[in-house]
Amino acid sequence: MNIKKIKSYMMPVSMIVGALFYPYLAQLAFITPYLIFFMLLITYTNISLRAVRFTMLHFWLLVIQLVGSIVAYVAIRGIDPIIAQSVMICILAPTATSAVVITGMLGGNTASLTAFSLLSNLTVAVVAPLMFTIIGEHSEFSFWEELQSITQRVFILLLLPFVLAILLGRFLPKVQNKIRTSQSYSFYLWNLALMIVTARSIDFLLLEGSTHFYTALTIFGLTLFICAIQFYIGRRLGRHYSDTIAGGQGLGQKNTILSIWMAQTYLNPISSIGPGAYILWQNIINSTQVWHKQRRN
Repeated sequence: MNIKKIKSYMMPVSMIVGALFYPYLAQLAFITPYLIFFMLLITYTNISLRAVRFTMLHFWLLVIQLVGSIVAYVAIRGIDPIIAQSVMICILAPTATSAVVITGMLGGNTASLTAFSLLSNLTVAVVAPLMFTIIGEHSEFSFWEELQSITQRVFILLLLPFVLAILLGRFLPKVQNKIRTSQSYSFYLWNLALMIVTARSIDFLLLEGSTHFYTALTIFGLTLFICAIQFYIGRRLGRHYSDTIAGGQGLGQKNTILSIWMAQTYLNPISSIGPGAYILWQNIINSTQVWHKQRRN
């Protein structure tokens, strides 16, 4: 069995391992932000800022990502705040860095998607702390104390890898090149993070008992709709700018590991079921797209 085929099975295997060994792996939750940091650093060292070009498509995708998350939260909050948080984080979540790979496999514009992925992640680093402070559940702190605390942690996690990648390219190009040629490590870090966040989610659900069963079921259904509609809107908008695939992947394929961590850290932990389910739905959509592409070829 070749490496590519092994990798195709690693995501479900990672989730199964996380579920089976949740009592132990859940204790490693504290390393998740470090894993995210290094995944982003590896990705950013592979981006050439000279090749990054922002377009009107990127602007509209970002508007949908930000405004859509707020509208969805406000619309659902009166019905169920936990479900509202879950849906909100699935829309607000930045584009996955791995979306560039899928875009390339589908024959899309990888340069365009790379530019939007960078824009999406950096914008969330600025916007998310304010949103989490407003809707989060940390009443023991004042608004400004909470905003400062969240801003520091999110900025370090999302912005520092970008700044560090630029500094390495400027002052230590050999180190940057060494990291750039180690892109495959990001995949294994992602799977380790997936095991841990799956374990923490299982641990929390079992701790809370069966009282949230219907909430979880509702979130699963809504997440399927949110995932499908984001891919659809992204593709329709991308078609208008002759960039269909990048539009769909940019809006639809999310950094789910990051969004699960943010939900578990700053929102009601039950809301992390949303991005957890989103992993399943977006991978089904991506697998279907790649299968159709290969079949046509």
